Amino acid sequence: MKRLPLLTIVLLAGCASYAPHPLAPEPAVLSTPVAAVLEKRASAVQRPWLNPVNVDLAAPLTPEAIAAITVTNDPDLIAQRTRAGVSGAQVFAAGLLPDPTFSAGANSVLSGPDSMLDVSGALGFDLNALRTRAVRRAEAKAQARSVRLDLAWAEWQAAGDARLQAVRIQALKQRRVLARASQESAQSLLERIVRAVTRGDLASSRLQAARLDVLNADDTLQTAKKNLASAQAQLLRRLGLPPGTALRLADQGLHDAVPPSTAQLFALAKANRMDLAALRQGYAAQEATVHRAVLEQFPNLTLTLNGQRDSAGNVLVGPAVDFTLPLWNRNRGTIAVERATRDALRAEYDARLFQTRSDIAEAETGIAIARQRRAVALAGLDELERQATASKLAAERGDLSWDTAQSTLQALRDRRMQIVQAEQDLSEQMIALELLTGTPREAWPR
Repeated sequence: MKRLPLLTIVLLAGCASYAPHPLAPEPAVLSTPVAAVLEKRASAVQRPWLNPVNVDLAAPLTPEAIAAITVTNDPDLIAQRTRAGVSGAQVFAAGLLPDPTFSAGANSVLSGPDSMLDVSGALGFDLNALRTRAVRRAEAKAQARSVRLDLAWAEWQAAGDARLQAVRIQALKQRRVLARASQESAQSLLERIVRAVTRGDLASSRLQAARLDVLNADDTLQTAKKNLASAQAQLLRRLGLPPGTALRLADQGLHDAVPPSTAQLFALAKANRMDLAALRQGYAAQEATVHRAVLEQFPNLTLTLNGQRDSAGNVLVGPAVDFTLPLWNRNRGTIAVERATRDALRAEYDARLFQTRSDIAEAETGIAIARQRRAVALAGLDELERQATASKLAAERGDLSWDTAQSTLQALRDRRMQIVQAEQDLSEQMIALELLTGTPREAWPR
């Protein structure tokens, strides 16, 4: 009896304790990250698809730096990485053996010749947990691999989205410059027409058309500003930086290389896309779940060791086996559900493959169209620039009306706007094709 308190203390020392962990009123994610710390963490990022890069927030950010910062600091990815720890805990839990059960009892003799206290005890162990332990561990491990692959896919997608936003920002800045020039030109022409109408040199109907041109040009400028602000905000969100943070972006370059065939890229996607690998691991986990459900149709055994001293002083020791009789249920409902779930996962995987191939083909078509649009827009650009320059000089000399000169200059700006849009579409489609294949463009077959 003297050892009982000590044994109790030893057992309690192995128990987990509870400590509250309340939400912070001002989470660290809302504060501005320390530049040096973020640069160090981003520079240390290692991913198979990301080349090593030295991140400097004070310098223009390259596409590689943008991807590294996103992987490091995107709040959504941080939350997903934290949640991935749950699957690791589930693997740990699946490998634990069940605790044995213990029961004790005492009965006092109320009447009869025997006067001793009837004392009994039982120690039980669930044998069914041992039988299914291997498949439960296999299920948990496959599910954990699926979660890690889903996280890797989310990082790849987030980094690609950040690069897309950088490309859009670069294009929208050019479009804003062109839109502002068009707005200023339309406003200048309106002022000239107002003076001409006032002098009686032009009909008032021309004034209304000029005002409409100013409104259209201003609307185009405001749309460009709005889209630019939206792209900048989305990029800051991806980078985990507070709204309004000033960033400089390096030239994102023009992605105009001719991609491989759809069949080659689809083969790359099947081998490298982490979401497809995650689905395969999820299917493996479900296979283990079906196996466990089949095993659980058999009797669930519980072994108990009983000990008793009856009121006559007889000491009794013996085992007992407790099990269910698989007569009607036999776990058939669970087996049917798990098999149907497995079939659903197989169909989902097949559908993802089909969608991947279709998306790759669509992206390649979009690249071809954007390249053709860019070539058409560039075809007569030099001649249009010469005409615009000559028209402006002629208008300044008085040999040509400003109305005609502004029309030629606006045609040049419209052509440049078409080129910017085509190059933006081309770069975005190339990045999208990288995301669809799960493979950087540098690793594509030549």
